[in-house]
Amino acid sequence: MAQIPPYLSAGDTIGIVCPGGYMSAENTAQCAATLTEWGFKVRTGRTVGGDSTNYFSGTDEERLADLQSMLDDEEVNAILFCRGGYGIGRIIEQISFKRFRKSPKWILGYSDITLLHAHIYTNYDIATAHSPMAGAFNEKPEPNKYIHSIYELLTGKPASYTCEPHPFNRRGEVKAVLAGGNLTLLAHAIGGSSDLKAKGCLLFLEDIGEYLYNIDRMLYQLKRAGKLHKPEGIIIGSFTDCKDTERPFGKNAYEIIRDVLDEFDYPVCFGFPVGHAMENFALKCGVEYRLKVGNNKVSLSEVG
Repeated sequence: MAQIPPYLSAGDTIGIVCPGGYMSAENTAQCAATLTEWGFKVRTGRTVGGDSTNYFSGTDEERLADLQSMLDDEEVNAILFCRGGYGIGRIIEQISFKRFRKSPKWILGYSDITLLHAHIYTNYDIATAHSPMAGAFNEKPEPNKYIHSIYELLTGKPASYTCEPHPFNRRGEVKAVLAGGNLTLLAHAIGGSSDLKAKGCLLFLEDIGEYLYNIDRMLYQLKRAGKLHKPEGIIIGSFTDCKDTERPFGKNAYEIIRDVLDEFDYPVCFGFPVGHAMENFALKCGVEYRLKVGNNKVSLSEVG
């Protein structure tokens, strides 16, 4: 199991940065207000609502410097990202983790941040948090249990989640270290320094906006790379806004995943609330969980 960064207490500082796509400062206001209500201090990075005129929140150099500053600052106890999109892959090789390794802190985000989670777990064996980001604090209804799961994670409350059974589920119970995230990022990381070590893990996958044939292609890429052969189990989150070609692929996302995983015998859970939707619980990557997939209920609980 990975090294767990210190949990936070009232008065600790959470940094907010945009290492990829642009987000206006106004869209982070509710996040900062909520973090303050929780008792934390907030430090906003220079890439939040900057003067960028293109897709990114700043140049590669600006985004790298902002993230590096937050990683190195001993007064910052956790880093919550504004959004995903695209951008971490352009700067990941230039990030220095020297100080972070000596004094780990929680890294919180998902989507494009999957690459950072995989890189840190694979290379440094330090736990991170796959979680909603700053933009999600604007979502309703209130109170939002998915947003509150961030607070529970940061303050050390062991996670325990349930979801409804799905017809494609494969029953079983396993205990393993949780790792994974966005399918696209995990597939693109294969062969590089951020290639996720999936053997023996409880692997979870989610995605958004992909063509169905591309989901099939990326799953086969994971399979060919051996990522689907030896996990202890697999959790499938949301696959939202999937697109089809003019001539239909013939299967939806879950049917594609079911068929690719058919030859394996480990437990599989479909429809877990994690991914690009409001239903997105915070999960600790690199920490041991117990997955129980039954006929009437699915549960995922952090092993204390």
